[in-house]
Amino acid sequence: QVQLVESGGGSVQTGGSLRLSCQASGYTDSSRCMGWFRQAPGKQREGVAAIDNDGGTSYADSVKGRFTVSRDNAKNTLYLQINTLKPEDTAMYYCALRWRLKCAGVGLWKAAYSYWGQGTQVTVSS
Repeated sequence: QVQLVESGGGSVQTGGSLRLSCQASGYTDSSRCMGWFRQAPGKQREGVAAIDNDGGTSYADSVKGRFTVSRDNAKNTLYLQINTLKPEDTAMYYCALRWRLKCAGVGLWKAAYSYWGQGTQVTVSS
């Protein structure tokens, strides 16, 4: 059974940084497309970053230059480095797993993913 567990969220001030992690378990055949999404209160869940099995990445325009997605396939772990945090980054952050090797241009689409973690909260104060 596939499980995704996020960690690393917290409360930070504007301009600060955080590194989110997502530990994947329950499958061992090969690495897959994975993504990070976020959902603020009263808003829809939006994709912020995605990464292919071989490291190809995509980002939402709103986070380009501040967010960096990476992975350690040996550890089955996904990361999201968030720099220069802004109050509008406040949200629950979720990792997700697509049951394909490649994100294939749909890495930021919710419907492309089959498995989701429970989320980790990021709160940015001004």
